[in-house]
Amino acid sequence: MLESLTGLGLATSAGLNAYIPLMAIGLLARYSDLITLPSNWAWMENGWTLTIIAVLLAIEFVADKIPMLDHVNDVIQTFIRPTAGGLAFGAASSSETVTVTDPGSFFTSHQWVPIVVGGAISLGVHGMKAAARPVINATTVGVGAPIVSTIEDFFSVALSVLAIVFPLIVLLFVLLIFVSFGWLMRRRKRRKEEKAAAKWAAAQGYRPAP
Repeated sequence: MLESLTGLGLATSAGLNAYIPLMAIGLLARYSDLITLPSNWAWMENGWTLTIIAVLLAIEFVADKIPMLDHVNDVIQTFIRPTAGGLAFGAASSSETVTVTDPGSFFTSHQWVPIVVGGAISLGVHGMKAAARPVINATTVGVGAPIVSTIEDFFSVALSVLAIVFPLIVLLFVLLIFVSFGWLMRRRKRRKEEKAAAKWAAAQGYRPAP
């Protein structure tokens, strides 16, 4: 079961930033003993692969912090983040880590399952992120975009590392992401209701008390 939690954490991380979990897997596999990739996933720790991911990560890092451009980036990432999540989950479910010594036992004969599951998880998280960002930009006049993006990047890095080293903590991080999204959506609904009430009052000729 631990490999499924590792995959869950990495796929969730990919939903926030496609390249951070892939970079984490590659770097930790190449320069540490925290994760050992099987031969069919060894390309992830190749120097050229890491270089390409680093370039794409730099572009994503900047684009996601600029209001309006972050929305365009989210549209493009609709296809990239689920793919990255599938790759991350697939690699994690078949790799040895400090907590998983029998990789792949949870997904015995269906090697495609973790890739599909990882893609679905990343797509769901990406959907929440893409839905929340316009709300944040509108309520903060764009000022919140770089702040929230930096927080998301921090969560993505922390979740990627913890998924490999302490997979049980992944559940707490995932729960925190869903709770934060739920709070933001409730706030958005409340603001819409307040605006609708104010518009109705104005149409009826009511004026706020001085």
